Amino acid sequence: MPRAEGCPFDPPPGLYGLQEEGSPTRVRLWDGSTPWIVTRHADQRALLADPRVSADPRRPGFPSAFPITSNVASAAGFVMMDDPEHARLRRMVTAPFAIKRIEAMRSAVQEIVDKLIDDMLAGPKPVDLVEAFALPVPSLVICGLLGVPYTDHDFFQRNSKSLIMRETSGDERKEATGRLLDYLDRLVGEKLDTRGDDLLSGLTERIKTGEMSRKEAAMTGVLLLIAGHETTANMIALGTLALLEHPGQLALLRDTDDPKLVASAVEEMLRYLSIIQDGRRRVAAEDIEFDGLTIRAGEGLIMANNIGNRDPDIFTEPDRLDIRRDARRHVAFGFGVHQCLGQPLARMELQVAYSALAKRIPTLRLATDLHRIPFKHDAAVYGVHELPVTW
Repeated sequence: MPRAEGCPFDPPPGLYGLQEEGSPTRVRLWDGSTPWIVTRHADQRALLADPRVSADPRRPGFPSAFPITSNVASAAGFVMMDDPEHARLRRMVTAPFAIKRIEAMRSAVQEIVDKLIDDMLAGPKPVDLVEAFALPVPSLVICGLLGVPYTDHDFFQRNSKSLIMRETSGDERKEATGRLLDYLDRLVGEKLDTRGDDLLSGLTERIKTGEMSRKEAAMTGVLLLIAGHETTANMIALGTLALLEHPGQLALLRDTDDPKLVASAVEEMLRYLSIIQDGRRRVAAEDIEFDGLTIRAGEGLIMANNIGNRDPDIFTEPDRLDIRRDARRHVAFGFGVHQCLGQPLARMELQVAYSALAKRIPTLRLATDLHRIPFKHDAAVYGVHELPVTW
């Protein structure tokens, strides 16, 4: 569904109409299948938490956004698995994303952010905020956490981009996945011989004890590498643009020293923007009686989180950006057992990035007109391809 002209931050108008109708309804996909689309916040949370709902794209009826081959599914790792395999693999990487561990990284992330801002301020204007700031911040952070050489960032950014663009062909998607899996497999092999103090090195210990295979470690590495920079990079750039278009909200963020307001701003940006624009996709593993309907086993489900986060039954004036709002009930990170593992890291990075940009470059502004900004209507993860700014 296309977004409305001049409303780049809002979900497509068609989703509002479906939400007003209430109950899940049928939609038609590229392959002719007719899964259910779920638009209400409460319904999404209920179904995402239901053990009869599967995240496995190999099940018949799964409503994929594009053809999924076995190696593409592998790149998604445990995200596209059901329990108990999902829980087994996820448990092996939970500790590094614990809130205390992430908070211990805050000062290092602040240093990365400040260095990138220093470089921008010392360089020519205007600058593309995506290239100069939004992409390097999470890429540097996730590379350091995983133990991936940042010198290889062009390689993994180029291939991960191929996986999230809607128009990528099946062969191109398969090849990009293969390159990423081979790269992580080689890296895991190196760390089996020379262990470091990073997440991938920790996984090699799991391989040695027989808890995890080398292939599973490589799959997990691909998942964390892609998820660790693509979503956060898009949130930094798109969120900055949204703040520039709402100068009153930007001023509140610029003028505060209250970490609670900064944290609140991030939750509101996550709710307001909801960058996973293809929805969270599932398939019924059993018949489910829901809201007066029978969802049959093998029927697909699409949780349209972007419109779920604009549900007026949950959020007052949902189409208004208000960084003082209590937006913590949003479903931008999903819900249930598959909710985003890296959300503490994403939250911390966004808090540091938004606050630093607002305070250190108080005159930050667009260097072009809003209608000239190239938005990512062509990708599963919404954002901007570039963001020219000046000050």
